[in-house]
Amino acid sequence: MTANTWQELVADKRRRQQAAIPPEWMLQSPPDQSVLDVRGIPEQSGILSQQELEITNTTDVDVLLHKLATAQWSSVEVTTAFYKRAIIAHQLVNCLTEIFVERALRRARELDEHLQKTGKVVGPLHGLPISLKDQICNKGLEATMGYATWIGKYSKEDAVIVQVLYAAGAVPFVMTNVPQTLLWSETYNLVYGRTLNPANRTLGAGGSSGGEGALVAMRGSPIGIGSDIGGSVRYPSTFNGLYGLRPSASRVPYSGCVNSTEGQDSAPSVLGPISGSISGVKAFMKAVIAQQPWLLDPLCIRKKWDEEAYALSEHGGGKQLCFGIIWDDGMVVPHPPILRALRVTKAALEAAGHTVIDWHPLKHKELFDVLADIWMSAALEDINTVLAETGEPRLTSMALENNAAVETGVPYSEGISAYQLWQLHKKRIALREEYLAAWRASASTTGTGRPVDAIIGPVAPYAAPPHGKATIAAYTMAWNTLNYPCCAFPVTTVDPVQDVVQPRDTFLGDHDKQNYAIYNPETFRNAPVGLQLAAQTLEDEAVIAMTEIVDQCLRDYKAAHGIV
Repeated sequence: MTANTWQELVADKRRRQQAAIPPEWMLQSPPDQSVLDVRGIPEQSGILSQQELEITNTTDVDVLLHKLATAQWSSVEVTTAFYKRAIIAHQLVNCLTEIFVERALRRARELDEHLQKTGKVVGPLHGLPISLKDQICNKGLEATMGYATWIGKYSKEDAVIVQVLYAAGAVPFVMTNVPQTLLWSETYNLVYGRTLNPANRTLGAGGSSGGEGALVAMRGSPIGIGSDIGGSVRYPSTFNGLYGLRPSASRVPYSGCVNSTEGQDSAPSVLGPISGSISGVKAFMKAVIAQQPWLLDPLCIRKKWDEEAYALSEHGGGKQLCFGIIWDDGMVVPHPPILRALRVTKAALEAAGHTVIDWHPLKHKELFDVLADIWMSAALEDINTVLAETGEPRLTSMALENNAAVETGVPYSEGISAYQLWQLHKKRIALREEYLAAWRASASTTGTGRPVDAIIGPVAPYAAPPHGKATIAAYTMAWNTLNYPCCAFPVTTVDPVQDVVQPRDTFLGDHDKQNYAIYNPETFRNAPVGLQLAAQTLEDEAVIAMTEIVDQCLRDYKAAHGIV
């Protein structure tokens, strides 16, 4: 089809997307918009068999991989089950972009035949369906990145991460929704529309990997791959009650993906996993690294999976750890549910024999500002160059109201000189050096003889907010500026009884006052609440291991105290 306008491109794309959905997977009686929590609807739909429900309700990825490797479940069975549930999820929360059922099932059949003939798995992710953010190129499919302008531009090759997934035995099976440009912490674009939060559809699913967060929360995918330049894995993970890793830069191959601000490599975006289990995060990282991705992506770090680091050999073997905790970043005080999650996590760790000390958020505003300035050094030109092809408008808001100019929180500038950009790079280096020094100096206060092992803090100062209200990214961006690996993990949900509004007379600034004003526990009812754990650069294995420890401490503590 030859289209002359972006509107015609969108209409054609929507028709093709709908045609790709098997009619028998369509909901016969979709719920009314007044039904906010839709996570239970797949089980009530009658579309999934009992076995398919058992498969998709198995959130522990290690269990799925074991059953696939031992042929208890075939890849065709598992892929079909997750595909059906993904299509159901899409009808409820609008999370998918590319749907390619036959391609995925053909791949699954090939894997089943290989296992049957050889008795061996193709790789560590054998038979496992994995969803991909709509910037990860699959040969012959479109990766629009939320741009109507890019509709009809078919990928000529698989991105390196897709090649790695195939080598590891996985089944790429859907692509998921993103905001236009990716540079948002909510998910809405003019091509596919808005992705909703499965726990409460009046709330956002996060961004820019919001389609992944919503899909995995609906148990429509066991592992999804998102990307994170300022929080885009951790926001959707936290807003949907999931686990999500922002790895150190260049640990996971990025080559062959499309991106905004492509070519800006001083503070790069990274790919990372989102899963309903921490085992999914670990399985993904181990499998990807085992394929030696540095042989395919020249920017990927040549570093094998470090089992000693995972065993926390530099952190006392994981015994009597010391965590720093951030209560607020000096700019915005978190809402009551986030503060409760911090208190519960602190209590759980201390009950298990670990130490938790307050962590001073050293120059987090400067860390935020320098990263935002690096992004925006030429972002407007980058975006406008794309949009000029068709006249597609640049979105200035994720809000429901068309006239609400709620920006990302990071203002676009007209661009700066190369020299001015170099000064930002110098400032970022100086901030990283200062933060490292402060981290090392903490050895005098931990009681372990080591610096703090990791830092725990909010992902955002709110749980999943109403549409258009996710505008504060400073809690996540600080760690991107430092290039510290971080893992988001779930803690609780908003409870209007426990999480009442706390009166305040003074505020840290305008953003703090605005954030306080949007909180109403009824508005946020049922929203998942999570935190993030950060450690130093390239400590990815240690971050995963320490998140496992925190997660188990929380489970034990909540069970002992009857906390849901």
